[in-house]
Amino acid sequence: MQKNSPGERNNLGALTGLKILDISRVLAAPFCTQILADYGADVIKVETVGKGDDTRHWMMPGEPEKWKKSAGPMSNYFSAVNRNKRSITLDLKQREGKEILRKLARNADVLIENFKPGTMDRLGLGYESLQKENPRLIYASISGYGSTGPYASRGGYDPIAAAEAGLLHITGEKDGPPVRTGIGMVDMATGLYLHGAILAAVYARERDGTGQRVETSLFETQLSLLTNVGLSWLNLGIEAQRWGCQHPSIAPYDAFQTKDAYLVCGATNDAQFAALCRLLGLDKLIKDERFVTNPKRVENRHLLGPIFNKVFLNRTTKEWVSVFEKTDLPFGPINNMKRAFEHPQTVARDMISNVKLDAVESGELRLIGPAVKFSRTRTNLKRAPPRLGEHTSELLGELGVEKQQAAELKKKRIV
Repeated sequence: MQKNSPGERNNLGALTGLKILDISRVLAAPFCTQILADYGADVIKVETVGKGDDTRHWMMPGEPEKWKKSAGPMSNYFSAVNRNKRSITLDLKQREGKEILRKLARNADVLIENFKPGTMDRLGLGYESLQKENPRLIYASISGYGSTGPYASRGGYDPIAAAEAGLLHITGEKDGPPVRTGIGMVDMATGLYLHGAILAAVYARERDGTGQRVETSLFETQLSLLTNVGLSWLNLGIEAQRWGCQHPSIAPYDAFQTKDAYLVCGATNDAQFAALCRLLGLDKLIKDERFVTNPKRVENRHLLGPIFNKVFLNRTTKEWVSVFEKTDLPFGPINNMKRAFEHPQTVARDMISNVKLDAVESGELRLIGPAVKFSRTRTNLKRAPPRLGEHTSELLGELGVEKQQAAELKKKRIV
């Protein structure tokens, strides 16, 4: 890991000097490496020659016209999880391509891959092989189900993991069909888990100078996310069910329909319930034996809910927001994308960044900024999402590959 002088440190990210080799695609692992890149790590994204990450080709209707054809495959999906990275294209099935990857791995602190278990070993690029050449290497893997067990050879897909590990069973309206979350929650949660595990492995390496293998899976991530719902089954034998926007253990806590939209609010304890009742003109419910404690409110939610539903229909969401803003009760309107990105807190926390990018017809791309701020080190958008193979020549040069040799490699479609 590269060191920097004291004078340089104020303008650097927390992970500046950490070199990461990212041999992954789609969402979970790229999301992980983007977080590390945001914190200052030098992330080198290895992509397939001519095609690149699958998500470069995943577009919404009308999106292709936003990108210059001459820039190669690009998309908003790809851009969402691949900023601050350098891209090199390699054919890992050819000997020369494998050798270039080995050279990159010899100088790397971390390698991240998300192929099916055994794929990298069959290519001769598995942990045991690369660790011999670089004992400090931290080799991180994401798969569908983990490297052992009866499902180890299966692929990893967010909705499948959500189904098999219980998330879809508990997501949706009561007595209704299962509903997929609007974003790839299992994928992204897996990336979040792995980014923390990688930093733990880096810290452990500081003690003894040796790297290690780190692995997680979509299935294990989602199973761990069942938390209190899972423990209710493990320790009480209570089967989970779908509750829509309601909370299984707290009542009232729901998305209430207003005159024009929805407002989410609730009461997490008896004091909040009393305050909510007074606010809504339902003082008589405070001493009602059916609702006097949270366990009773949960038991009688079928009686309590309709009372609240009727009250909330009397005003618009904006009017209810004005009422609730005078209290300390938990509440919030359900915002669409326009309102979410125009939210005053979004602006105050610099959550949207504009970056120059020639691949876009307008010359500029808007990105969602990092969710974490540091008081001393920086999180910034130092690089726009890369074009396919944009940094191949640069990275080959860093490895000492002569221009003529690089041209030959390109001609043979190794890079």
